[in-house]
Amino acid sequence: MAIPLLAATLVFIIAYTTIERGSPDKTIVSAKEQKKLPESKKIKSQKKKTKFKPAAVRQTQKEDTPEEVETKEQEEQVSTSPQNIAIRNVILKNGMEYSAKNNLSTEYCFLVDMSLPSGRNRFFVYDLKKNSIILSGLVAHGSCNETFIAHPRFSNSPKSGCSSLGKYQVGEFYTGKYGKSYRLAGLDNSNSNAYNRAVVIHGYDCVPDQEIYPRVLCNSLGCVMVSYKFFDKLSRLIKSSDKPILLWMYQ
Repeated sequence: MAIPLLAATLVFIIAYTTIERGSPDKTIVSAKEQKKLPESKKIKSQKKKTKFKPAAVRQTQKEDTPEEVETKEQEEQVSTSPQNIAIRNVILKNGMEYSAKNNLSTEYCFLVDMSLPSGRNRFFVYDLKKNSIILSGLVAHGSCNETFIAHPRFSNSPKSGCSSLGKYQVGEFYTGKYGKSYRLAGLDNSNSNAYNRAVVIHGYDCVPDQEIYPRVLCNSLGCVMVSYKFFDKLSRLIKSSDKPILLWMYQ
């Protein structure tokens, strides 16, 4: 009986030794290996984990940048568009000087650019102090007593029903046939009959608040006809001005 017991004991010892060598305690070994790792490797491992969040932040910033660039490009295109360049030239060369000499407002000037399609904003409120456009809106041209004309024709003749080019002084407020209105006095030979023709600034419901190009706008009978909403904006500026405002219609 002693020999089998001894043999069994030896088999158990050999098996235990084999298991201990083949399957070491992972907790003890990993702790020992972790102690042996250089500190530089531990730091690098941490850095790799924290790199993801800053990268995500930078990506978000890149997504916002194109929108900002697009806005700047649009602003640049507006400021350098042909109609704005023409307006600047008119104002810088003649408007300010004319207003100062004739006791008109040197703060604001109204410009109507009849070279633009009627479906585009072509009535501009120009801030002379800031040297910039602060408001713009649609404005109708006269029908010249026809059913409709898409492109303006000009006349200073009484009862012509046409628009008249030239400089105007914005006069007194009154309520007339078309509601709230401002009288206009022509200052040039090309529009000298404007006051007697009752050419005025007034609002009308066929003029929308937004551009309609490539569609064309309705016609007036020669008046500077705008939307009701735009008229109210003009009215606030006219009332706040210490001096009469110059309106310049040109092509």
